[in-house]
Amino acid sequence: MKIGFIGVGRMGSAIAGRLRDAGMDLMVYDSTPAMTKPFQAAGVAVAGTIAGCCADRDIVITMLPDDPALEAVTLDAGGIAAALPRGGIHMMMGTHGPAVVSACAARHQSCGQSGIATPVLGRPDVAAAGQLGVVIGGAPAVAERCQGVIEAVSRRVFVAGDKPEHAAVAKLANSLVLACAIEAMGEGFSLVRKYGVDTKVLYDVMTEGLFAAPAYKGYGKLIADGDYDTVGFTAALGLKELRLILAAADREHVPLPAGHVLHDRLVSLVANGHGGRDWVAIAREQAAGAGLA
Repeated sequence: MKIGFIGVGRMGSAIAGRLRDAGMDLMVYDSTPAMTKPFQAAGVAVAGTIAGCCADRDIVITMLPDDPALEAVTLDAGGIAAALPRGGIHMMMGTHGPAVVSACAARHQSCGQSGIATPVLGRPDVAAAGQLGVVIGGAPAVAERCQGVIEAVSRRVFVAGDKPEHAAVAKLANSLVLACAIEAMGEGFSLVRKYGVDTKVLYDVMTEGLFAAPAYKGYGKLIADGDYDTVGFTAALGLKELRLILAAADREHVPLPAGHVLHDRLVSLVANGHGGRDWVAIAREQAAGAGLA
């Protein structure tokens, strides 16, 4: 099976690396050519255009930063829908809003192709280890044809439904809950710090008790250590996701009070020049509000 991969940034390169190591017939493309150089050095084919990355491929995977990028790469002249052969599949692995993945899937259908949303759960190091969670939204028969790709990068698969937007919303909801956990930990750590309690104490109380889960252990340690620069997912990307979450909620009249708090935290981070730091810096904003360094 021939695989095209578009978007080899931090997460995309980790996923594409897994496919390369699995021995798949892989071709990569990125709008920033320098991003493809490690693949070229490893003997992976590099396309000069989006169309070139699609022309003879069975599956094309996108890992793109936002909805406008996905829309342009898929729907513009010379994009995936125009270049992917009939019967080809577009796996949308990035985090996107339900409206855009639905629109892309509809265009693919009109072109005799298939579109499926397969957003992933995990940071780049998790992707490199092949331990991602993959949320699937699309026709079961199409998902079955993607199993080789999914198995190469994942530890577990979550079937959200038979429409791409089902997976998109499930991923956004998971991101909302994770961001709420970071905010709650930031508030808790600020409280103990104001009373002179070592942050390690709260970290141990949490992670050896009710919150003995990877999200609390991983992000909790970053907050306890004040480490906002071990970047797996930037605050700028977090803001993008919160905007998608709020838009999806507004579309169906779902109130998200905590979502609006998180949105404002992330806006503040980006406005103050911290958009490139990990989104765990949500806790930094809370600490600053409490008068802590």
